[in-house]
Amino acid sequence: MNAQAYLDLPAARHARGVMALPGSKSISNRVLLISALAEGRTEISGLLDSDDTRVMLAALRQLGVAVTDLGQGQVAVEGCRRFPVQQADLFLGNAGTAFRPLTAALALMGGDYRLSGVPRMHERPIGDLVDALRGWGARIDYLGQEGYPPLHLGRGQAQADTVRVQGSVSSQFLTALLMAAPIEAGASGRTITIEVIGELISKPYIEITLNLMARYGVTVRRDGWRAFTIDGAARYRSPGRIAVEGDASTASYFLALGVLGGGPVRVTGVGEHSIQGDVAFADTLAAMGADISWGPDWIEARGRAVADGGRIKAFDADFNLIPDAAMTAAAMALFADGPCRLRNIGSWRVKETDRIHAMQTELAKLGATVDNGSDWLTVTPPAPGQWRDAHIGTWDDHRMAMCFSLAAFGPAAVRILDPGCVSKTFPNYFDVYASLISA
Repeated sequence: MNAQAYLDLPAARHARGVMALPGSKSISNRVLLISALAEGRTEISGLLDSDDTRVMLAALRQLGVAVTDLGQGQVAVEGCRRFPVQQADLFLGNAGTAFRPLTAALALMGGDYRLSGVPRMHERPIGDLVDALRGWGARIDYLGQEGYPPLHLGRGQAQADTVRVQGSVSSQFLTALLMAAPIEAGASGRTITIEVIGELISKPYIEITLNLMARYGVTVRRDGWRAFTIDGAARYRSPGRIAVEGDASTASYFLALGVLGGGPVRVTGVGEHSIQGDVAFADTLAAMGADISWGPDWIEARGRAVADGGRIKAFDADFNLIPDAAMTAAAMALFADGPCRLRNIGSWRVKETDRIHAMQTELAKLGATVDNGSDWLTVTPPAPGQWRDAHIGTWDDHRMAMCFSLAAFGPAAVRILDPGCVSKTFPNYFDVYASLISA
C-alpha cells in the first residue's frame, strides 16, 4: 500500500456489515509509555499496529526497555521506572502521541537525548510544552526553529513543585506533563501540581490519560480543568494485563458508512462504556438524523442511503471535544440538505497537516463551496449537476484519506492520492472499507 500512488474508489451505493476496530492510537501509545515507566511486567492486548505505535515501540527499545512481541496484537513490557539508556538520538516520525509524552518523560530522566521527526513534525508547535518543562527545571534546547522540534534534552533537574502549561493549542502537552509527573514525584517525594493557563481544548483526551494513570495506580486530584495534583511518592505499578479499546476516531468513518449507505454497519471494540470521547460522534450522527444503537462494546448506525434519496440534516456544531472525528462530519457535509458549519476546530491547524486548509481545498475539488477562519469551516454541498470528478490529495494525513472515502457515495469519480498514508493508524483501512460497501 505504501508504494501505491493512488486508489480509484468504486462508486458506492450501500454499506452494511460488522467490522472489528483496530486498537486506539491514543490508548496504545499512552499504555506503552506508562508500562515502561511502571514497576512490573505488563501484558498489553489489542495494541494498534501502525506507524505511530511502531515509532513508540522502537523508541522504548532504543531506550533500553525490554519489549516482547507475543503475537496477535499482544506485547509484554518490562517496566523499569527510569530508562536504562541515558544517551540517545530518537527519530519519532510524525507521531505526536509519541513525541510530546517522550519529550516530557525524557526531560525528567537526567540524560542526554535528541528528538527529531519528519519535516511536518518540525512544523508542529511544541513551545508551550518546552516552556512548561523549562519552568519545571528541565534543560531543553531547540536544534532548529524556536518553538518547534527537533530538540536536545540535557541534564537538567526538576525543581519546581508547580508546573504551568498553556491549554489552548494541544491537549497532548498537558497529557505529556501528567504522564511524566510520577517520575519526579516518585523520585523526590514532592507533590506536583500542574496548572492549566487559558482554555483547555480536547478535554476528553485528558480523561483518557487520567483513566489510564489510575489503572496503573496513580490517582490524580483535580480542580476542574484548571489544576491537577500528583501526590509525592506516586509511582506507576503494573496492572499485570491491560486491553486496548478499539479506536473511536476510526469508528467514525464506518458509522458514517452506515448512515450514507443505509446500513446497518456495526463497529465492535467500543461501546457505551468506552473511555474515549470520540464515541460522542455517534450522538452527532443521531442529530444528523441517523438511527444509532449501542451495546457494551459495539455501536451500530443506519440511515436512509444517499443512493435512495437520503440526505443528512445540516448542522452548526462545536467540535472542540471531538476534533478528529469532526473531519468525518466535514466530509459528510457533502450530503447535507443545507450548509454546514464546524466551529472551535482551531487544533486542526497543528495536526498532521493544516487540516482546515486541506479540507477546504479537497472539498472544493468535488464542487462544494467552502469557507474558513482561524477555527471554523463552513461547507455548502454541491447542488445536483455541480459535483466534479476529483483527485483527492491526502496531505500525508491518514484522516484525510479515510474521511474522503465517503465521497464515493456521490455521483463523481473519486481518486485518493497516496492511499498508503493510512498506515499511520489503520494500514488495511481501504480493504475493510471495500468489504462493507456495494454498488
